[in-house]
Formats: sequence, C-alpha cells, structure tokens
Amino acid sequence: MAYFLFDKHGFDETSIDDITAAAGIARRTFFRYYPSKFDLVWGDFDGELDRLHQWFSAAPPETPMMEAIHQAVLEFNRLPPGQETAHRRRLGLILGVPTLLANSTLRFEQWRAEVAAFAARRLCLAPDDLLPKVIGYSALGATLAAYEQWLRDEDADLMRLLDEALSELAIGFDHHDSGGA
Repeated sequence: MAYFLFDKHGFDETSIDDITAAAGIARRTFFRYYPSKFDLVWGDFDGELDRLHQWFSAAPPETPMMEAIHQAVLEFNRLPPGQETAHRRRLGLILGVPTLLANSTLRFEQWRAEVAAFAARRLCLAPDDLLPKVIGYSALGATLAAYEQWLRDEDADLMRLLDEALSELAIGFDHHDSGGA
C-alpha cells in the first residue's frame, strides 16, 4: 500500500498517517514494525547485513579476498523468485528520491564497514586502515553502478551486472590478499 502511495503522491509527500490510513492500521502498529518511513522502504536491512556478516565469517581462507567479496555481494543481492519487480521499485526509490538517498548514507556506511572489516581481516590490517576502507568504498561503488545500470534498463539482469562490476574490481585488489594469514 505504501508503494502505491509513493507512486501516486511521491515519497516525501506521503505521510505515515497516509500510509496507516490506507492500510487500515494504527500509527502505533506501523511503528511496531518500522521506526520510520525510510525503514519501510529499506525493509529488513539489519537482517540482511547480519547475513552478509555471517557469509564473510564463513568464507574459506583459501578463497581469494575479492572473490569472497564478489560472492558475498551476489548473495546479498540474490532475490527470492518473483521479487525482482519489488526490488527494482525499492532501489528506484532509494537511489532516485533525494531524501531517501541522503538517509541511505547511514546504511551504506554499515555495508561498507562489513566489507572493510572482512578485507582488514584478510589483509591483517585494521578496518579503519586505508586499504580496507578503499575496498569497502570500491565494492559499494561497483554495486551502486550496477544498480543504476539495472534501473535504467528494464531488460538488464542485476546479477550479471553485479558479477561484471565486481569482476572488474577483483583484478585490481586481489594481489594484496594474504589469504587471511
């Protein structure tokens, strides 16, 4: 229902009162599930971030660092059957509505921090050292570029675009990998 209202009136113009009235629920019920209107669009991002963390924790040390990041990002973006349209709509809002994009900075930072922490462990560095941070920012940049391309072309395959973008990154960073030693 909220997405219908966002499409009809715009994200910024749709209030929580509009959403709760259309859904036939109380404001209190809305806030039991979502701390804000922004969180409604992002869904269970914390759960997905935890899944990313678990994936990195389970990555075999013999897997090259950038290949592990590549696979983790693909897993993070793997959609259940039939969810592509909803995901495209969500990403279109996140990357296309300035207030949502500004709010997304916090979530992007959490995502980058997971990637940087993994890279830091593999490189025997601190997560806030330059190289792990560069890898985190680069992985996010490649991922966002793939999303933008996917949103521009309705026939594009998100997983193929992510695969291509992350493959390009691997060429540049894997020579630093110490295999977790």
